[in-house]
Amino acid sequence: MEINAKEARSKLSSLLNKVEEGGEIVIVRRGKRVARLITAESRVKRLPTLKDFRASVKIKGVSLGAVISREREGVRY
Repeated sequence: MEINAKEARSKLSSLLNKVEEGGEIVIVRRGKRVARLITAESRVKRLPTLKDFRASVKIKGVSLGAVISREREGVRY
């Protein structure tokens, strides 16, 4: 359902009821879509947290710390 911004302001309560029932409301201003009302539970989690991302990264081989230590102990210049 699309509704213009002025009408959305005056009918916000009824629009929220429709969204709670599973509907989706698109708010239009001057013919352009500017917002979308959806239930909070239907939000898509786009990116994992930094902690989850780090836990998901698996590195094969020697760690970076080991490589740096080995290079420091090697011949310099």
